Amino acid sequence: MRIAICQINPVIGDFVFNTSLIREFSEQAKTKGCSLAIFPEMSVVGYPPKDLLEKQAFISENLKQLKQLASKTKGIRILCGFVDRNPNKIGKPLINSVALIKDGLVINKGGKRLLPAYDVFDETRYFEPAQQSLVFEMEGKCFGVNICEDIWNVGNVEGVHKYPINPISELKRQNIDILINISASPYTLNKGTLRRNVVKKLAVQYQFPILFCNQIGSNDDLLFDGSSMVVDRKGRLVLTGKEFEPDLLIYDTERTDYNEIKNSVHVEEESILKGLTMGIRDYTLKCGFEKVLIGLSGGIDSSLVAVIAQRAMGSENVMGISMPSQYTSEISREDAERLAQNLRIRFREIPITEIFNCYKKWLSPVFKGREEDETEENIQARIRGNLLMALSNKFNYLLLSTGNKSEMAMGYCTLYGDMSGGLAVISDIPKTLCYRLAEYINKKDEIIPARVLSRPPTAELRPDQTDQDNLPPYEVLDQILEAAMEKNLGFKDIVKMGFAPDTVKDVLNRLAINEYKRRQAPLGLKITTKAFGYGRRYPVTRSKRTY
Repeated sequence: MRIAICQINPVIGDFVFNTSLIREFSEQAKTKGCSLAIFPEMSVVGYPPKDLLEKQAFISENLKQLKQLASKTKGIRILCGFVDRNPNKIGKPLINSVALIKDGLVINKGGKRLLPAYDVFDETRYFEPAQQSLVFEMEGKCFGVNICEDIWNVGNVEGVHKYPINPISELKRQNIDILINISASPYTLNKGTLRRNVVKKLAVQYQFPILFCNQIGSNDDLLFDGSSMVVDRKGRLVLTGKEFEPDLLIYDTERTDYNEIKNSVHVEEESILKGLTMGIRDYTLKCGFEKVLIGLSGGIDSSLVAVIAQRAMGSENVMGISMPSQYTSEISREDAERLAQNLRIRFREIPITEIFNCYKKWLSPVFKGREEDETEENIQARIRGNLLMALSNKFNYLLLSTGNKSEMAMGYCTLYGDMSGGLAVISDIPKTLCYRLAEYINKKDEIIPARVLSRPPTAELRPDQTDQDNLPPYEVLDQILEAAMEKNLGFKDIVKMGFAPDTVKDVLNRLAINEYKRRQAPLGLKITTKAFGYGRRYPVTRSKRTY
């Protein structure tokens, strides 16, 4: 039997588009001789739908479209994710479900047994755990189907179970021959390796092949990488899907000559760049924009965002704006223009010195007797933010903000200034990783001017300014932030790692007191296990003690 594993890019709530994708891939699978086509978790709906699930009309339309999809399906069976109503009066009103479609009808269905409620996941808010997984027979084989988290009870391969029930053990007791897992599993650094290790461990433990089908695409801050796979009963990876691209894999249950894929780990820098590229493209187009706008400072962050934007949207759909002041060096102006030339994007220069002087003139009576400080620095950033938003409004361009994770953590950014925009592309990329990505981009050709990578980073808001005037060295800062944010370590544990107590205290304090800024920041693309966004929920009004 030939089975198609179809990784598609659904749009949340666009049921007609999503079901048309399912039909399109099913037809491709049918022409390739497949008897079954598998689609990701909530493929009818798009994941994650969040509080759209509280709208009865949304649930009804998803069920209506599932029925219409079934009515148009002939000659191939389809497994696809949808949202079902809970038939019981007790518990949450919905079930995260999977349907088996055959010859115009939904002939069977099952649901998700384990509901994640950590990081970006909030499924216990909406769903009741399903009572059973889907089990069905086809062409002499028994299939078990579970959904995403149902395979993660192994506790990230640590051997400690995360949930009191084990859906895979229950399926094993029903003598299934093949396990199918449909997922909407977001990308984070090293997630692909972790997923493969989990699936390999389960295949060896339970002695059946596992077919893993994952969504691709960017929905809000989440990046879905696809990377669907088939692992045989010996734990060998025998098929793997493309990363961040639609794909259709075909697995033949009777074939015995599959070779193990051993070099399946992607270069980390390449994966990140592909993910961010898809993130910009999907977010821009799904939000109804066609072009993007970037403020080019001549520094590494805006250069990196410009490169990714050009890859995502094409040169003709990207505009870079340089806004020099009296503190902007000639090198920065030259490097901003040269980057635009290298990328063949549109470029304009709008000087802000006169505008800045006008601000100071009209504020001077109010500021009389006070020395210039960060107030005047922030005015420059806000002038630039206003100009960029004016261009965004006038030409309907999506403004991409360019702050990195290290800056966002420390509040080294200006509200209504450089934080302005519709998407914060690199807000989950630490500064040291920005340099790694830029060096990777320049590996073959010098796209980002070399001086951008070699010069000390600076905001150029006052004479002879550098980032290190206000921040610890980025090599130190990023390690402390990773320990605090991703590993949840406190002050004493981070100091034990060898960092100066005063530095750790300052970093943790600034991380806490700048929560109010990040609450007002544009949505950012998530690539680490703990980004500033939906998966990190700290109160703004709290003790600033450095726990």
